Amino acid sequence: MIKTLLLLAITTHLFAFETSEKLFECTEIFKERKGELLVELERIDEQKQALSALKIATEELLEQKETKLTLREQELDKKLANVTAKEKNVKEMLAKHEEILKELKSTKMKRIAQTFAKMKPASAANILADMPNDKAKGILLSLQPKVVGKILAKMDAKRAAQLTQLLSE
Repeated sequence: MIKTLLLLAITTHLFAFETSEKLFECTEIFKERKGELLVELERIDEQKQALSALKIATEELLEQKETKLTLREQELDKKLANVTAKEKNVKEMLAKHEEILKELKSTKMKRIAQTFAKMKPASAANILADMPNDKAKGILLSLQPKVVGKILAKMDAKRAAQLTQLLSE
């Protein structure tokens, strides 16, 4: 029985020794793994910091670009307002010039009409017969009907009919 007890004690002692050795191996594995995890955690933290720095830099760059864009838009708005004002000014000047030109043409036509009114009907008829239709029509329209009648009476019948038709349009 002592042998059995001794054998049991030795077996228990060997079993405890093996368990202790396995526990030591597990502890070593856990320590190694803990070291690996710490290295990985440090690497992740570095990447997180780099990503954060990149995000901040990107936001600053975006803000700078938005500021530049806003300034550019303001400049363009000013230029557009300036161009619009100049365009309005040019249109007003053009309208004034057209009005002045119209007055000049009217004055010119009145002077021509006065000249034709003072001419002898035969002379006026010869000159108007050789003129283009639109100019002859303009001159005849500016004359008094009595003078027009005298001039058309001295003209070739075909040309007088043609001008009369133009005057009726």
